[in-house]
Amino acid sequence: MDLIEVLPRRLHMFRFRIGQAYLWRDGADLTLIDAGDTGAAAAIEDAVRGLGLDPARIGRIVLTHGHRDHYGAAQELADRHGAEILAHPLDAPVIRGELPVPEPDLLDWERPLYEHGLTVPEAPPTRVDREVADGEVLPFGGGARVVHAPGHTPGSIALHLPRHSVLFTGDCVASVEKVMLGVFNVDRAQARDTFRRLAALEARTVCFGHGDPL
Repeated sequence: MDLIEVLPRRLHMFRFRIGQAYLWRDGADLTLIDAGDTGAAAAIEDAVRGLGLDPARIGRIVLTHGHRDHYGAAQELADRHGAEILAHPLDAPVIRGELPVPEPDLLDWERPLYEHGLTVPEAPPTRVDREVADGEVLPFGGGARVVHAPGHTPGSIALHLPRHSVLFTGDCVASVEKVMLGVFNVDRAQARDTFRRLAALEARTVCFGHGDPL
């Protein structure tokens, strides 16, 4: 796992073999945006300690959507450190293991990438302590507004931190050589609409589920 500083003393990215997660700092209080795949917990903890921080200060883990590379380590981290796990109600049943992952509408060129993504270990059923709705403001980053961002999955969310002009897109948007619509969407028309709405927020720092932040 690679640790990348995005904003000094404020925001870091954890890059895994497939996918990534983010650590937001409000002083000593920590928020994770996504949690990597199963088995990532120890590496995340080591990285947090390497920053001179205490993993026990992870107060919440906000899941952008219910795919294995984004929530696999969430419950292990939450159980160890008492963090609250948050997700949108449309993806929460998938994360809990109550419903199957919705099948994406794949384009031909996406199929090899999708098969590669399935090499990530399956995520265990994971509790969701709190379901969050569009427009809800979470108490970190000076107020992090939940943006329902369907298309990649029905319950995908983005997080907009207006005070810092930061946007976490989840997999709705990707940055692979260029900024692009995320892949493996269940509803491509919804995904395109989400892309436009997120672009209109005009954040200065944009953090994707896959690819380098801008």
